[in-house]
Amino acid sequence: MIPLRPSLLRRPREALVCSQCLFGPRSVRPEAIRGFLSSSKRRTGIADDQSPSVFHKSYFSANRLNDGSSSKGGLLSSLASSDVKSKSNVSSPDHSHVSQVNSSATAPSATIATEATSELPHRRRKRLKEESNATGKPEPSLPLDASAQLSNFSSTLPTTSLRRKLAAYLALTKPRLSFLIVLTTTSAYGMYPISSLLTLDPAMTPLPTLSTSTLTFIYLTAGTFLSCCSANTLNMMFEPKFDALMSRTRNRPIVRGLVSRRAALLFAIGTAVTGLSLLSIGTNPTTTALSAANIFLYAFVYTPLKRMHVINTWVGAVVGGIPPLMGWIAAAGQTATIGHDSWRDMLFSEESIGGWLLGGILFAWQFPHFNALSHLIRDEYKAAGYRMLCWVNPGRSARVALRYSILMFPISFGLWWVNVVGHGFLVGSTVANGWLVREAYRFYQHQGANGTARGLFWASIWQLPILLVGGLMTKKGLWDGVWRNIFGQSDEEDEEYLYYEDEEEVEGEEAKLQNAASTRAPSTRTSTLSTV
Repeated sequence: MIPLRPSLLRRPREALVCSQCLFGPRSVRPEAIRGFLSSSKRRTGIADDQSPSVFHKSYFSANRLNDGSSSKGGLLSSLASSDVKSKSNVSSPDHSHVSQVNSSATAPSATIATEATSELPHRRRKRLKEESNATGKPEPSLPLDASAQLSNFSSTLPTTSLRRKLAAYLALTKPRLSFLIVLTTTSAYGMYPISSLLTLDPAMTPLPTLSTSTLTFIYLTAGTFLSCCSANTLNMMFEPKFDALMSRTRNRPIVRGLVSRRAALLFAIGTAVTGLSLLSIGTNPTTTALSAANIFLYAFVYTPLKRMHVINTWVGAVVGGIPPLMGWIAAAGQTATIGHDSWRDMLFSEESIGGWLLGGILFAWQFPHFNALSHLIRDEYKAAGYRMLCWVNPGRSARVALRYSILMFPISFGLWWVNVVGHGFLVGSTVANGWLVREAYRFYQHQGANGTARGLFWASIWQLPILLVGGLMTKKGLWDGVWRNIFGQSDEEDEEYLYYEDEEEVEGEEAKLQNAASTRAPSTRTSTLSTV
């Protein structure tokens, strides 16, 4: 350091910098650099390996267009992205060499800190995927589910707010899961075969409807949703202390104290009673019994079994396969005749094969979907004490996901074989199932690494709606009505229609003929007597 003359102390503050320090570099002794850095660290309390060695003008500017920096955020972001220099570089006698070192690339940890504060969400997802592919490490867990998001929203509202309570109780229902179950139920209801009378009558509307009422559909939808709400609430009520150990479930309303366990129990009982009552009034006893069995299986068998044995996944798959069977039986009950509407006829007759196949699709779908999801958070499942296949036996988890993905092909073919769907379903289901099997094979090949678990998860998310919507769009006999409405009905079809006439109409015509004959007989006798 160059000592300042006493005369300089009387000058303005702007003139207190010498010309050499202001306009040009100069050689600095290493001892001076070390002494200056160590003294500044002692004053600020920063360790040797934590402080930047050189200041940059971007530290004091928040606009990178003005300071020429490529980083955002001005002071804070620049400090976070500053490089950590080694002591050997600081001790270099050449000031130009120090400048070159200071312009080197930033450290990985500092780069991550910068991107965490200023990186856009899609950029962050892309970077994490690339890092996972490069390092082979598992990707982070998925974003918060709908229940956690609703709980966060509820916690921001005033305590006495009605919206706070509604959001908290809605979070108990797991809305996305409940919506998926309702979708599978109503899709099976819509895929029930159309009566031959409806397909041959050109006056009928060419929509995927049954010989059922809209009121039945409403009862089925509302009753199924309320039953799901009850089962999901009981599931949360039984395991709040275990949910608190996992990032995916620690924001649930009971864990956060937004809803008490007593209030959750009353809510579960109320939704169960209401949902089962609606199903009993609007559908049939068999559908109601299946819904009650599903609540029991999910809340009282699957939930405690998660901490006991890996077979819980298979029990959960059975729970997922029952709703499509419920929708099928609800539709079958509308066309069943008296004497053929018992639970044995509904479940084990030849007409029930389509419902079992749709339930089989949901049963098989559970394994690639859940095994991929659980693989992403397998360490949390292990820490919480849940006996999941993803950490108990990861290799078997991948094999099971691949096995049941392949099973989708024969089940989809079976729906076409029993005349539930048309030829177009074979094309759409083959593409969707092929995509799922491809991702399941990659998941099995890499054991969930290199982003394969996330790829299988998203493939399962899209594959199921493709199958359900595709089944509704290619329903057997649906487009026959459209064709006849556009181009008319042929004579051959008119003759075929006669074979499908209702027996009650035939009996009514015969009764009319007999009445006409009996009324004509007395008039004939009267005319004969008058002639005589």
